[in-house]
Amino acid sequence: MSKLVTIYGGSGFVGRYIARRMAKAGWRVRVAVRRPNEAIFVKPYGVVGQVEPVLCNIRDDTSVAQVMAGADAVVNCVGILAANGKNTFDAVQSEGAGRVARIAAAQGVSKMVQISAIGADVDSDSEYARTKGLGEQAVLEHMPDAVILRPSIVFGAEDEFFNRFASMTRLGPVLPVVGADTLFQPVYVDDVAKAAERALTTEVIPGIYELGGPDVRDFRSLMATMLDVIHRRRLVANIPFPIAALMGFGFDMANTLSLGLVPAQITRDQVRNLRHDNVVADDAMGFATLGIEPVALETVLPDYLWRFRPSGQYDAIKESAKNLKV
Repeated sequence: MSKLVTIYGGSGFVGRYIARRMAKAGWRVRVAVRRPNEAIFVKPYGVVGQVEPVLCNIRDDTSVAQVMAGADAVVNCVGILAANGKNTFDAVQSEGAGRVARIAAAQGVSKMVQISAIGADVDSDSEYARTKGLGEQAVLEHMPDAVILRPSIVFGAEDEFFNRFASMTRLGPVLPVVGADTLFQPVYVDDVAKAAERALTTEVIPGIYELGGPDVRDFRSLMATMLDVIHRRRLVANIPFPIAALMGFGFDMANTLSLGLVPAQITRDQVRNLRHDNVVADDAMGFATLGIEPVALETVLPDYLWRFRPSGQYDAIKESAKNLKV
């Protein structure tokens, strides 16, 4: 019988790519999510019955254990960018990751992959980075041979980074950013999925891998590249960190007082994160250790950002025709 992998958060941005790759590798895939009815789109990743979304609450031991039963491997992709109700950073990213690892060890699961993030640090002033670090500690405590993947900013068709800022260019001539000089090393989502697949299907060195694309860019440069792709001219305006922190406080308060009805455009915690560069450390294991050559940003962005061009698909068609002539 084919091996089984349970992917917590398997319908999310990164999780769905891992699910697709594992299905293509011949594994049965159990996609553990809070709302299975909204994850039906994963079923066609494999043949009938190969990929199944199942109900799971990562904050509950019984729920996590039930969807893991019989699994040969587990992947935890669950993470949040902002706390919401009971889904706090500690509950999801620290305790949730530890719960998955503890139950995996108890059930005798042979392999685990934890999706973390560059900057994960138990001593960080950011709740996001601190709880990512605590989650890593908990995973390694229970599953010492686990593979932890720390990607930089992840891009791809469903991303919430380039899509968000490209959408903002429709609102006016100025594109505001926080931390214009902060460095990133954007990584393609399917390259992260490839790393997870390799960790599950081959023998790799256990431990922490930092994943970044071939280029290091500052925030301002990334926005310039995006603007070039979508054929728009906008002034990229940097918001100083003190002002951004005040904005984050205001959005946090509005979100809290409205019981979550008013979404926070930026939080104080996100501002803290943006103060730190998000690049692969010189001495870290990474794609090279796994034998993977990461994809460059420019080869992927036009495939999904064309819809933000002034003429949308017609600009994309004209560009394709121009390339054919060349």
